[in-house]
Amino acid sequence: MDSYATVRAKADAVYHGFASQLGVNTVRLPVNTHTVGSSWWNAYRGTIDAAAARGFNVILAYWEDGAASDGRITDMAAFDSMWNTVTAQYGADSRVYFEPMNEPHGYSASAWTNLAASWINARPSIPRARILLGGTGYSQDIRPVCADSRLNGTLLSYHHYAFFYGTKDYAGWTQSFRERLGDCASRAILTEFGAPMDTGLNYNNATSTDNFVRYLRADTDSLRDLRMGSVYWPALGGKITAGQNYDWYSMFALNGSGTNLSVSIRNSTGADRIKHGWGTSGPTTPPKRYEAESTPAVCTGSIDSNWSGYSGTGFCNGDNTTTAYAHFTIDAPSAGTATVGIRFANGASGARAADLLVNGATAQAVSFDSTGPWTGWTTKTLVLPVHAGGNTIRLTPTTANGLPNLDYLDVR
Repeated sequence: MDSYATVRAKADAVYHGFASQLGVNTVRLPVNTHTVGSSWWNAYRGTIDAAAARGFNVILAYWEDGAASDGRITDMAAFDSMWNTVTAQYGADSRVYFEPMNEPHGYSASAWTNLAASWINARPSIPRARILLGGTGYSQDIRPVCADSRLNGTLLSYHHYAFFYGTKDYAGWTQSFRERLGDCASRAILTEFGAPMDTGLNYNNATSTDNFVRYLRADTDSLRDLRMGSVYWPALGGKITAGQNYDWYSMFALNGSGTNLSVSIRNSTGADRIKHGWGTSGPTTPPKRYEAESTPAVCTGSIDSNWSGYSGTGFCNGDNTTTAYAHFTIDAPSAGTATVGIRFANGASGARAADLLVNGATAQAVSFDSTGPWTGWTTKTLVLPVHAGGNTIRLTPTTANGLPNLDYLDVR
């Protein structure tokens, strides 16, 4: 089993790809009664902490396990114990949200709303605005939950898939999406939706007769019109289908090994539609990477390769002096700002402070927190001023402790 530090480093590498390539700011992660409170849970928390530290919102949702069967809780003591542990550890973190049960399809509407009200009453310290309650069935209809005044102030978790409802035209899919929301779109988050991303479908084709294209275009148009948030399922993982080793709905492919991981988008037109739904339309192009060991980058120190998990052929291990620096030359297509991800590892016990200079002028002070081991690579994301064309970015330590180890800059 991986350690907490390794899990966190792997998660951070994946989240960096999510954010830089698609603009992701929220992840939805499962919890279950078998693992919460165990040594496995202690390591798994690295996925939650990496997301929250990056500024992501995190939805923790209970997936049916040995304490539930056929969409119903069968071991309420285990269920409550799990949630008591999770909420005690993350209840004070404003970025963490709680979804008591994913797809409560074994309950009638009244039985489910009673259970949801009981869950809320048992945890009065959790703000209602950070609780997501699934709709009835497979979270398909939020109207009964929205109508229950005991559940006022909560968010509503909504699922909408093509395989729920068969074949429709664009108008039919739009009606299907909206009718089960009722008047509650302002409280709703589409926490699951998806379509095949490995079959070459063009989701930007407004005249397509393909059912999946019509479905995804209708969903994302509705999301944008209603100003609803959404979480695509799955980003990675999911169910193995059609003899593949991944879910054909998955938005990203996972590349690399160990903590040296990256992701790539399977279908750029599908990604375009997801961004359209979020109101952030634009081409989903990956960032440009500038390796610390590659010319014209300059490292005052040495290029080392003794700590695993780095990208390329090595990383910059700067001298421990305030006169050292790491210097990068980047290109910007236009004047304005650039989003820069600095991948680093700091195995020291304390943070390492630096000044960041853009084109010779100090842009901001930067603190690189300890990452645990030197293999605990993570990414700090900054927004920096740039002018059109070539720009220089230089990191200089402000104490004799020097810089952290620097792997690369990702710029977009």
